[in-house]
Amino acid sequence: MGLIDQLAFSISVTGPICLILVMGVVLKKIAVINDAFIESASNLVFKVTLPTMLFLSLVEADHDFATSASLVGFSVGSNVLFFAFCTALVGVLLKGNKDSGVIVQGAFRANTGIIALAYVANMYGTEGLATAAIYVAATTLLYNVLAVISLTPKGAQTGASALKTMTKSITSNPLIISIMAGFAYSFIGLPIPKVASDAGHYFASMTLPLALLCTGGSLNLNSLKHEITPTWIATTLKLIAAPIVSCLLAYVLGFRGEALGIIFFMTASPTAAASYVMARSMGGNSTLAANIIALTTILSVVTTTIGLVILNSLNLLY
Repeated sequence: MGLIDQLAFSISVTGPICLILVMGVVLKKIAVINDAFIESASNLVFKVTLPTMLFLSLVEADHDFATSASLVGFSVGSNVLFFAFCTALVGVLLKGNKDSGVIVQGAFRANTGIIALAYVANMYGTEGLATAAIYVAATTLLYNVLAVISLTPKGAQTGASALKTMTKSITSNPLIISIMAGFAYSFIGLPIPKVASDAGHYFASMTLPLALLCTGGSLNLNSLKHEITPTWIATTLKLIAAPIVSCLLAYVLGFRGEALGIIFFMTASPTAAASYVMARSMGGNSTLAANIIALTTILSVVTTTIGLVILNSLNLLY
């Protein structure tokens, strides 16, 4: 397969996601959708349609538990290591910066629940989504814990207070609840009634296009004029360092094919929108958090496409 063919293949995976993001920007610009719609639709995605999609993907797919267990182990280990690396590096580059926690969170907290899942669905279909859902569950739990650690100023919270914040963010997360419910229902082995399954799939099919539209519509490009240096540091770590380090480590540990592809998409995706919510709720620099989300979302389409070309040319994705 030549370079043009490799590029065409990569664009076939990333292109649809890019187009829907752009459509969200355009629809917001011409006032077809507004902030109220984006807030309501995002709420619907996070609390109903995305949990439904993850639940069904777990219940209805055949699981390779060995691959799933190794992916969970890798996701936890690699993310903890990358978090430690980002914390140390930002501490050196921006010594004493009061926003270092926001920068670190922007560097490690990936949008696994929307952008990464959209890439996996385009590349590997329903079976890939089931495996990816397990990765999302592990990282969602971990991201909430690491975010509280990174955003908590030294001496600002007691251990009990930080633990309370982490516990609340985890136990009230609809994605985690739906994934745990999917595991439990799958273990019991009861079939889903066809009527309920069909209705669930109608909801699930709304998830990715609606979520991507909202992501595009919520981008604020004007804010990128501020906090330029920390924004670019977080963006470089998120879009370049994270996928390169993770994929190299995964390759050395023997991951190939779909498993390596999922690891790539999960680490190459932009910073999660939840990082803004977490930064704002914990008194961090929410403007900087929003800038990081915007810049990584825009540039991730380019970096993900380039990464796909490289990995596919090496025959590592199937």
